[in-house]
Amino acid sequence: MSLQNYTDHAGEWLRGTGPHSEIVISSRVRLARNIAGFPFVARASQRQRHEVLAACKERIVSDRLAPNILWVDLSQSSGMDRQLLVERHLISRQHANADGDSPRAVAVGADETFAIMVNEEDHLRMQVMRSGLQLSEAFDQINRIDDILEDHIDYAYARRFGYLTACPTNVGTGLRVSVMLHLPGLKITGEIDKVRRAARDMHLAVRGLFGEGSEALGDLYQISNQTTLGKCEEEVLADFQNTIVPQIIAYEQQARQALMRHREAEFDDKLWRAWAVLTHARVMGGEEVLSLLSHLRLGVNLGRVNRTDIRTINELFLLTQSAHLQKISGCEMDAPTRRAARARLLRQRLGGNADHS
Repeated sequence: MSLQNYTDHAGEWLRGTGPHSEIVISSRVRLARNIAGFPFVARASQRQRHEVLAACKERIVSDRLAPNILWVDLSQSSGMDRQLLVERHLISRQHANADGDSPRAVAVGADETFAIMVNEEDHLRMQVMRSGLQLSEAFDQINRIDDILEDHIDYAYARRFGYLTACPTNVGTGLRVSVMLHLPGLKITGEIDKVRRAARDMHLAVRGLFGEGSEALGDLYQISNQTTLGKCEEEVLADFQNTIVPQIIAYEQQARQALMRHREAEFDDKLWRAWAVLTHARVMGGEEVLSLLSHLRLGVNLGRVNRTDIRTINELFLLTQSAHLQKISGCEMDAPTRRAARARLLRQRLGGNADHS
C-alpha cells in the first residue's frame, strides 16, 4: 500500500464504528519508549539517530509484528505526504515538521489501527487507535506490540522510576490514554466548560483536533491523562473506561436532549443551514467545513437529517483537509483553488448540485 491509497477511505479514528461512536469518535493508547545506550532524540547526533532508525526498522518491519506494514521515511517524504499522515493522526505535527534531513520514520499497520513513530520526541512512540470506546482492546494490542519489540530491543528503564522518557510527564509507564470526542451539543448550549472543569479536576488534558496546541475544530476534543508516574496501566484505563468517558458522554447526551426539547426550531435551523451550505456553496474554507460537518453529523445521529449517513460525513471530515484534497486532485493547489475544490467535493459526495460550477 502507498500513501495514495489513503485518499479513498477514512482512517481508523473516523470509521464510525464501535461502542458509543456517536460521541466517542476514537480511542487511542500510546506508549513512549527509548533505547538503552542512546541519548534522547533531542540530544542525539545525526549518526546516533540513524543507528536508532536502522535498529527500529529491522525489528518493526517483520511479519512477527504484523504483515504488510507501510514504512515511511519522513526525511525523504514530501511536505504534502507528511501533512497527509498528520491529517490521518498517524504522526504528530512535531514529527512532520522536524528538520528535513533529520532521520525519522513512521511504520503504519495495514488497517491503520497502529502506527509507530521513530525518532519523534522519544526513540519510539507507539500508538493503537480504535473506533468508538475500545480502550481495553487498544491496550491489549499495543501491549502485544510492545512485548514483541522488547524481546529484541533493550529499553531505557530504571527500577525506581520505570521507563525513561524525554519528557518527565511520561516517565513511569510511558502510557498515554486518550479519547476523541464529538461534543457539539455542549458547544451549542455553551456548556463545554463542564468538560474542561471536570478534566482539570481529574488532572486531564483537553486538546483540539490535532493534539497539543491545536483548536477544537469541528467540535472534536481530545482528552488524555497528563501523568504516567505512580499509576499502573490498569488504573489509568479503568479511570477512562468506567468513570471519565461515561461522565462526558452523559453530559453530551443531556445537552443534545435539551436542544431538542427547548430549542427545537433553532436547532433544526442550524442543522439544515449546514446542509444547505455544504451542498450548494462554491467556495469553502477548511475550518468552516469542519464546523458545518459537525452540525450535520449531530443531525444525522439524532435522526433530524436523513439525506446522508455518518460514514459519508466522517470521510468528509478527512477528505476535505488540505493534503487529502491535493492528493485526490493529483497536484498542488493554492488556497483559492483548494477552497473551490473543497466545495465541489462536498457537493459531489453529499448529492448536491455539482454542475454549473
